[in-house]
Amino acid sequence: DRALVLCSGCSDQPWCSPPILFKTVINAAIVNHFRRGMSNRDRDTSWHPLRRQKFPAAFQPTYADGAAYAEALERLAGLPPIVFRGEVEVLKSQIAEAAQGRRFILHGGDCVERFIDCNPTAITNKLKILLQMSVVLSHAARRPVVRIGRIAGQYFKPRSSETEVIDGRTVLTYRGDTVNGFAPEQRDPDPDRLVDGYFHATATLNYIRSMIDGGFADLHHPYTWNLDSIERSEKWEEYRTIVESILDAIHFMESFGGANAESLGRVEFFTSHEGLHLGYESALTRAEKDRFYNLGAHLLWIGDRTRAIDGAHVDYFRGISNPIAVKLSAHAGANEVIQLCRILNPGNEPGRLSLITRLGASSVGAALPPLVKAVQDAGAIVAWMCDPMHGNTVATASDRKTRRFTDVLSELSETYEIHESSGSTLAGVHFELTGEDVTECVGGTVNLEESDLSLNYQTYCDPRLNYAQSMEMAFLISGLLRA
Repeated sequence: DRALVLCSGCSDQPWCSPPILFKTVINAAIVNHFRRGMSNRDRDTSWHPLRRQKFPAAFQPTYADGAAYAEALERLAGLPPIVFRGEVEVLKSQIAEAAQGRRFILHGGDCVERFIDCNPTAITNKLKILLQMSVVLSHAARRPVVRIGRIAGQYFKPRSSETEVIDGRTVLTYRGDTVNGFAPEQRDPDPDRLVDGYFHATATLNYIRSMIDGGFADLHHPYTWNLDSIERSEKWEEYRTIVESILDAIHFMESFGGANAESLGRVEFFTSHEGLHLGYESALTRAEKDRFYNLGAHLLWIGDRTRAIDGAHVDYFRGISNPIAVKLSAHAGANEVIQLCRILNPGNEPGRLSLITRLGASSVGAALPPLVKAVQDAGAIVAWMCDPMHGNTVATASDRKTRRFTDVLSELSETYEIHESSGSTLAGVHFELTGEDVTECVGGTVNLEESDLSLNYQTYCDPRLNYAQSMEMAFLISGLLRA
């Protein structure tokens, strides 16, 4: 029945071939699901989430069992949204204010989430570091901080190579827990993992919401922060002054009735992830009146390796109404960036599009000014963010990936100065970080060296700032914002 009815909408194709028929049934079923929530008056047939299949799609896994993959997508399409449309619109308005210098965006979290990290301790530590960093930044900037976590959905990663050699055996590359497992014997893409990813994301966000509603974000207790390692820094006296100043400000407001425990304990927190797996993202896209929203996260971004103008990722992203971002490496040209702005934000809607530069400490001085000028000359409304991590990844002698704290800080500082001198605004920062005491990036107050990396190197992909390095970075950024 379904084949006969659904294929009637694709009569221009020779659908009698089983593979084509199978694909047609899958596609039409999902499109019909999207459109059920749209009235005839509001229905827009010029774009739907599966239109992107007309374009080349990079870094998509191949599933041996097509029927199981189709069933997983259909199940995802029928599950409740992970986030609410109203929250998405709130974030968009706050990003618009950040682009005007009225807020500052702190965007950070794991390189790639793991299912084993969906536990109270790991989630608590991630939320804790982002909240503490945001307090320091808000105090310095004298403006609200928008907190966006790379969490509750960052289960996918693009990889440069399709395969790798482990113990003399060639296996598929690990692409994230929602695609395959990290163990060599688990590298075949498994569609059931897509549904597992949905439930892990849901559980993670549910626990975050519970902690915030339960008062975990209460600003009255900053000395419960784990600052022991930072106390050994030569800048500790300066950092301690900031923390004490925060306490004084809270107590002052309370003494005049200007703040209460309830307001200080409640914060807004948003989620994000890279929109890489287009099947998963399409299945979590919902029709809301006359618009489509990806309700798997509040914000999604296009990676530097999937931002091709004629690619499937750009076509998918242009149709959703979420705030979106694009990562830009030193290879991004000014003309390409302007094209992306026009395709992804044709109405020049404030808060809709963020550009996240990841240029590298050695390239930012030459690469960033032309991009800023081109965007200004084109009159494109964007929120600029700096990702000082990805452009500064290096390999050690033992072929282990790491990042130098000094390089990260150098790129961030120069990016800030370029925006200032250009009359532009750096709206926020984007970090790969964790609340754990990992040893993945060298330098910082903990003075990690390459020989220390093996002590607690946990990442499944890229190196992250640990707790002490993240807090030190927050204090250093606060100096830029105060200046």
